Amino acid sequence: MENVTSIAAKQPGIAFPSLRCIPKMAARRLISGAENRGIRVSAGCIRAQQAEYKEGSALASPLSNTEENALKVKEWEVGQFQEEIAATQGIRIRRRPPTGPPLHYVGPFEFRLQNEGNTPRNILEEIIWHKDTEVSRMKERQPLYSLKKALENAPPVRDFIGALRASNLQTGLPGLIAEVKKASPSRGVLRENFDPVEIAQAYEKGGAACLSVLTDEKYFQGGFQNLEAIRCAGVKCPLLCKEFVVDAWQIYYARTKGADAILLIASVLPDLDIKYMTKICKMVGLTPLVEVHNEREMDRVLGIDGIELIGINNRDLETFKVDISNTKKLLEGERGEIIRQKDIVVVGESGLFTPSDIAYVQEAGVKAVLVGESIVKQTDPRKGITDLFGRDISL
Repeated sequence: MENVTSIAAKQPGIAFPSLRCIPKMAARRLISGAENRGIRVSAGCIRAQQAEYKEGSALASPLSNTEENALKVKEWEVGQFQEEIAATQGIRIRRRPPTGPPLHYVGPFEFRLQNEGNTPRNILEEIIWHKDTEVSRMKERQPLYSLKKALENAPPVRDFIGALRASNLQTGLPGLIAEVKKASPSRGVLRENFDPVEIAQAYEKGGAACLSVLTDEKYFQGGFQNLEAIRCAGVKCPLLCKEFVVDAWQIYYARTKGADAILLIASVLPDLDIKYMTKICKMVGLTPLVEVHNEREMDRVLGIDGIELIGINNRDLETFKVDISNTKKLLEGERGEIIRQKDIVVVGESGLFTPSDIAYVQEAGVKAVLVGESIVKQTDPRKGITDLFGRDISL
């Protein structure tokens, strides 16, 4: 499987800016050397190498048209292989709109029909396509090497899992990850009078163990400025960056903005991406919260070494329908036993509004819950937390 993925994914700490001024010999070596080993080369890898040359030297000559076209062909082929791998793992979300092959293309996908159309199949796919474009632009403005420098001044990481475990132990209830969330595609605006710092401080006083901060702007009216503002305001609760991650660059970026944890969605990311991004998270100190929705996604994630925190989303992100019995279903039998053996903390997500909802998922086996709508809509979020749990959980 690794032989059909981009070799860029094998190189931690790389950036992917524009294509043009990588030295010719480096491009040729990358293409020929990788192909001799049976590895498909992505233009992203070339762009990564270019970033290193840009950072270390001003001497670089442009690629010829032939060489640049060869890179574009390789990038397109890698995209096709990656979509195939994702499909074998039950992932239906396409990372970007499908495109036909480059002009005069000859290769393994020569006779494949591109007949799926270039409109998103559902809201999650629409979000992911937009996010892919958005992140590409952000990476051009702030390449990875500049983020690495910014990491030197990032605030210290807090123990996200430790905070959840401590809250669960002290209250006898699931540790609360309270979500700072203004809007959602399914519910619209949840809170008109939205002050992220004020809400975060109220959550903390109300007994939240950790906070989740929406950073997507277009669909959730959030932003990294909210994450940064909450961290700079002195809120002590560890912070989850609630983002749609499609690129490891976002992990570094979240860390520079003060995140202590970050969301990885199994319905979007193939196994190799989750493994790679988990390693990047640990390298920079972030806790990955890997989110699943169905049995196949749970089985995939349980088969990945080093996973310590799993979220079970009761909302189907393709249809946005909610069913809290999903948590119980995914924690029954052998899966629940594996989770206990590995001492994985499970987070119940979505559809939790009442003390009976909390009791239901706790009995199913969760040690934490992530809740947004039912508390952020309250005039007093502290009271919202008390109403959710049926008692005051502030310590």
